[in-house]
Amino acid sequence: MKYIISTLGCKVNQYETQAMESILQSHGHESCAKGERADAVIINSCAVTAESGRKSRQTIRRLRDENPGCVVAVCGCYSQLEPDEVEALGSKVIFGAANRKDFVAAVEKAVAEGSSERNIDEPFKRRIIEELPAGAVAGRTRAMLKIQDGCVNFCSYCIIPYTRGRLRSLPIEKAVEETIKLRDTGYREIVLTGIEVASYGVDLPGRPGLADLICACAEVSGDMRIRLGSLEPTVITEDFCRKLADTKKLCRHFHLSLQSGCDKTLKNMNRKYDTARFYEAVELLRKYFPGCALTCDLITGFPGETEEDHAATLEFIGRCAFADMHVFPYSRRPGTPADSMPGQLSRAVKDRRAAQAAAVGRRMRDEFMAASVGATLSVLFETEEDGICTGHSDTYLPVSVKAHNLRGQTLDIVIRSYENALLQGELL
Repeated sequence: MKYIISTLGCKVNQYETQAMESILQSHGHESCAKGERADAVIINSCAVTAESGRKSRQTIRRLRDENPGCVVAVCGCYSQLEPDEVEALGSKVIFGAANRKDFVAAVEKAVAEGSSERNIDEPFKRRIIEELPAGAVAGRTRAMLKIQDGCVNFCSYCIIPYTRGRLRSLPIEKAVEETIKLRDTGYREIVLTGIEVASYGVDLPGRPGLADLICACAEVSGDMRIRLGSLEPTVITEDFCRKLADTKKLCRHFHLSLQSGCDKTLKNMNRKYDTARFYEAVELLRKYFPGCALTCDLITGFPGETEEDHAATLEFIGRCAFADMHVFPYSRRPGTPADSMPGQLSRAVKDRRAAQAAAVGRRMRDEFMAASVGATLSVLFETEEDGICTGHSDTYLPVSVKAHNLRGQTLDIVIRSYENALLQGELL
């Protein structure tokens, strides 16, 4: 079977896509080369915003039309919420945000026998995390391991708890087994990801925490370094930072879920912290991981956000001095409390505020990158082209050097300059 697979949305979706592709390839199926027509097109969809749903529909139509006669198969959060719309677009295999192994089997059956299958479960009845193969389909540098699924934070703007269900964690012994496999396969970095990793372990016997899991994986990781996915600031405590710093394996890059720098807006979003608690997390990370890169997500133009609230956010992000930011204008999502809140703002206002925040983010990124000149950074090299090897530092900054055959190696690099959004260095 020849297939095309497309992923929308978060890193968890990316992880689940690579797991499905690993299963497909282990069964002898092949990804289409450029220009080849697929027997099956697989879309791992996203529904985090209304725009995400639109892009999911657009992707389904495009791949369907580019591959006449193919089996259209859709899984993910959008098909979990809107299976009828997905079916109306010509999909023959429709699953939600679970049961990836069964989904792959259904795709294989549909291609071989012309069958159809629709399997949409009840998210809040899920009790156990589905174990999927960790790794990456292409290359042997950075691998992902999903350690957690589900979320019960119920932020007022977010639909994900209704698609992913309750919290489910990968037992520590299973995570250790996967870490050993990745180490022995030759990976150089492992990224621990999940929907809400700060809540890791609350469903497991003894309620182990995220720090316990990281320490256990670090003990068997060998030369692999460990990188974390997005974190809620509430998990960052003195004890948490001390344990992780002691492992000597953790990358000094922490992506924090901020969303707003205004306490009133955070309360309306139903976030579980205020700016004081967030800034406490920032200071703790910088205390235990000197020179670390802190990045964040930010939503502008939330319902009821005033110009004064927006100004407070701009002041707060500047005080945090982030290395980078992902800025999104608020997008209404039907089915969430925020969608029916008063004080909805125009697209122009939301976009203007997003542009202002993004400008602050670019300035902070330039300052952080420039401050790295003269430093020695640990860099994992991933690509080589025309005598230039490029990779990412442990602070997740892009670094290039003039060299050959460095791919897959983690080396200390002296940073000499910062040009065109890229750090230029040389071997120590």
